[in-house]
Amino acid sequence: MPEPRTFRDEPVSFVRRSGRMSEAQERAFEELAPHYLLDVPRDVAWTSVHPDARLDPASEYGREASLIVEVGSGQGHAIVHAASTRPEDDFLAVEVFRAGLARTMLDADKAGARNLRLVEANAPEVLSSYLPAGAASEVWIFFPDPWHKKRHTKRRLVRPGFPATAARALADGGMLRLATDWEDYALQMRDVLDEAPEFERAFEGEWADRFDGRVMTAFERKGIAKGRDIRDLTYRRVQ
Repeated sequence: MPEPRTFRDEPVSFVRRSGRMSEAQERAFEELAPHYLLDVPRDVAWTSVHPDARLDPASEYGREASLIVEVGSGQGHAIVHAASTRPEDDFLAVEVFRAGLARTMLDADKAGARNLRLVEANAPEVLSSYLPAGAASEVWIFFPDPWHKKRHTKRRLVRPGFPATAARALADGGMLRLATDWEDYALQMRDVLDEAPEFERAFEGEWADRFDGRVMTAFERKGIAKGRDIRDLTYRRVQ
């Protein structure tokens, strides 16, 4: 009988920090989480997902609709805007920081975005097992942590092996949309995805046009203010 695992096999792309939450954030978890926050069975860590856990989108959202997944949704600005302006689609925000989850729930409630759910979990585990294969029509990765120090780049989310994980969650022809303000990470993303047999470029030239569905967020403004170029990438799931 194999011994139970006591640690993750791969480094995670975040360092989880907890802090004191405001009264509004506490209220979000008490009053809004029953609707918005998915109750996920855990594995080896609080942000892990048990390998036997599966999301049933039709049951959770109460309908059949396109599902858009945002990895690292932060404060939720992009996904709340999208969910509130695209009521015909369903949205799933993947985030590990509780303050960001609380802000997302509060803003979603204010905007009336009932077609949004959140999961507090490590994104690769959500994409590799929790979502049914081919469940997502799009996966968004906007301004992921660049881990810009050389000794930390192994923590980057988009690295060799990730394309297969993302492809599993995407339907045939589904779109993977990325954006970053770090040139080195943009180049790495492009190299990794160009080499992935599961994806093909859905853009011409060096970089994709800015995705119209991505609203301006604090991360993007910060990058622009520091003189960094914003680079978009778009790939299509092909096999």
